[in-house]
Amino acid sequence: MCRCLQVSHSGYYDWRNRPISATEQRRQELTVKIHFYFEESDGTYGYRRVAAELSRAGESVHPDTVRAIMRAEGLVAAQPRLKVRTTIPADDVDGRPDLVERDFTAEKPGYKWVGDITYIHTLEGFCYLATVLDCCTKKAVGYAIDDHMRTELISGAIDMAVRNCDHVRGETIFHSDHGVAVHVEGVH
Repeated sequence: MCRCLQVSHSGYYDWRNRPISATEQRRQELTVKIHFYFEESDGTYGYRRVAAELSRAGESVHPDTVRAIMRAEGLVAAQPRLKVRTTIPADDVDGRPDLVERDFTAEKPGYKWVGDITYIHTLEGFCYLATVLDCCTKKAVGYAIDDHMRTELISGAIDMAVRNCDHVRGETIFHSDHGVAVHVEGVH
């Protein structure tokens, strides 16, 4: 190795046996403290908050140093997610029959579809995605994306499913949250 790196044997051993520098020793001590405050926060504190905690504890350290150590240690703060209500059950949900009865399989494509809505956080706000999956093929046969969660969003996904997948008018079942299911009659 010494020959490859063009370093003398004595130079290598001198470097290896050299005591740890004061700067490196300080950095190692800071690393332990940074880990402590990061873990105390359940991984939610970023470098600014960790630096503030160190300052409160009487440790004089620049936030950029804390940031560099956290980056080197792979400590990334978990950002709290905004809570978004994605579905509001219909008033008559209890009166609707559960045509699927928790059986999400189908013998043939186009007889049983399931759907749901989720939200996606973007730089411009939330967008909502409605999907329709065929229970036989497990494929997405319809979807719609919009900036709202109104009926048109779901209708758009079902309309796409009707166009993309053979179905039996009056027999194909569309099942969504809360056990609500309806027979698919055709394009709206």
